[in-house]
Amino acid sequence: MPHTNKKVEVCLDDRAREELGTLVRSRAAPARRVRVARVLLMADQDRREGHRPDWYVAECVGISLRQVCRIRQQFARERVLPTIQGKQRADAGIPKKLDGQAEARLVTLCCSTPPDGHQRWTLQLLVDELGRLSVVTSVCRETVRQCLKKTDLSLGKRSGSASRKRTGRDSWRTWRRSSMSTANRTTKRTR
Repeated sequence: MPHTNKKVEVCLDDRAREELGTLVRSRAAPARRVRVARVLLMADQDRREGHRPDWYVAECVGISLRQVCRIRQQFARERVLPTIQGKQRADAGIPKKLDGQAEARLVTLCCSTPPDGHQRWTLQLLVDELGRLSVVTSVCRETVRQCLKKTDLSLGKRSGSASRKRTGRDSWRTWRRSSMSTANRTTKRTR
């Protein structure tokens, strides 16, 4: 059985070393890419200054020792460019179930009166009603919940709108009184 914790050596050629050095000096590069580039440069076996141990690399870059090992292993599998680029999310190209129009219909539905026999809208009632109205073919309760959370709409509120309640002129006087009451100081002034 092969030893799985075997240390993977990083050997960079001159071109890769130059590209990584440019990336580290760049001010517009994402922080994750700069960290990976610094780890690869410091872990390089062919450095003029000599090889740095993993604990030293982790301490200098500000990441854990395990992350340094993972970057080394990824470099051994994929070489320089894929290691720096990172992986694309698997769900990056999947469109949202509730687009802008569907979200607007959902908010309108929440603000309407609930069906007979119910005091308020539940997530399941909203899911069923969206399907019945053919707004979407299918949607889960979690998607509806996240959409309502994003719009700051609570199913339990008594207000009939999805927008926040604006502060009126009546609340200004109260706020002004409370913000100006500095007559009683809690600390003594010293010269």
